[in-house]
Amino acid sequence: MKHPDLPAPSVVRRILPALTFTLACYTVIGLQMAVVPLFVHLALHFGTALAGFAVSAQYLATLATRTSAGRRLDSSGARDVVVIGLIVGCCSGILLMAASLSEAMPFLSLGLLLLGRALLGFSESWTSVGVIIWNLQRAGAPNAATVISWNGVCSYGGIALGAPIASAIFSSHGRLGGLLGVGLVCAVLLAACVPYALSQATVQPAPSTEAKPSSLSVFRGVFPYGCALGAASVGFGAIVSCLTLYFEDQHWAGSAIALAVFGIFFVLTRFAFSAQINKIGGRKVTLISMIVETLGLLILAGTHSVFLADVGAALTGVGFSLVFPALGVLALDRLGAANRGVTIGMFSVFLDLAIGVSGPVLGMIIPLWGFPTLFTIAAAFSIISFIVTMALPRTHQKA
Repeated sequence: MKHPDLPAPSVVRRILPALTFTLACYTVIGLQMAVVPLFVHLALHFGTALAGFAVSAQYLATLATRTSAGRRLDSSGARDVVVIGLIVGCCSGILLMAASLSEAMPFLSLGLLLLGRALLGFSESWTSVGVIIWNLQRAGAPNAATVISWNGVCSYGGIALGAPIASAIFSSHGRLGGLLGVGLVCAVLLAACVPYALSQATVQPAPSTEAKPSSLSVFRGVFPYGCALGAASVGFGAIVSCLTLYFEDQHWAGSAIALAVFGIFFVLTRFAFSAQINKIGGRKVTLISMIVETLGLLILAGTHSVFLADVGAALTGVGFSLVFPALGVLALDRLGAANRGVTIGMFSVFLDLAIGVSGPVLGMIIPLWGFPTLFTIAAAFSIISFIVTMALPRTHQKA
């Protein structure tokens, strides 16, 4: 089935049902992101490096499962992949509840929490990639930038929505407060999405007579774009793993608000500027984005006020917002329509690896050199992403 360049409202109507699952999945990610490092550090009394790793464990699991999700998507419909992702994410919430109930036994609680975070990583991988491919099949390749951009709107919109809700639940002293209440909301939200997902018509991938490329071939094809994405993602890793700890260290209130500000400006940037990817090209969009992200991280490195910290988080959100769709469209163009699933899966691995590694590594920097150095190093990686993007070819041919 061919899909022309549809008007934006028509594309959104086509892709909206599946976007519900991305929104739900990332709301759960936002719920956990806001409280997991605080629970590990303040309730279980482990160090900041382990608190950062508790966040990164999700992304390491996502890293390990992206390619398998992509391969399955290229050979079967997307609905089953998304449904499995939602069910596994529900189990993650249940394990968070178990971790809360085991707080008196810190190592057991930490083990349950890390397993729950790993399951959420699996859920993110299968749900997010599944929704992107599902909607690419519904809207067509000419609308890839819109599909990927709207997936990101729901992703970081969900994070912005989940963080303040989690903060309110976590600080509650009721029977369903703390991490127990957060885990319950995570499990119920994703479980409620499963019947709706099963009711949606799936779209089988178009048959292809071309030989499937090897994993190594795909890796070589997406490598330069993935390197640019990975370097840009270190700043995001610093925000999600360490921002709440930064506010706690400074004795500032409002870490959940700062995370929400990051997500809100991320989403607003997608709304306002995603069309520029097709107009001026993914390469130029990425270069401009890296300048803005670098500025935001440097403000975080030098600030001594909540207001400027929020400004830094906002600019980091603006800068990081368009990087994935801008570089992702270039990677999709290079690998071809028959390999969308594995291309997106392999491309996303670079994001997962950057965030998964940056969380614990940046956490180890904190006791040695402090938060200003942490955010300065993240800004340096944004500059590296700028340089790598400058070296990308200006024209692209399918591998």
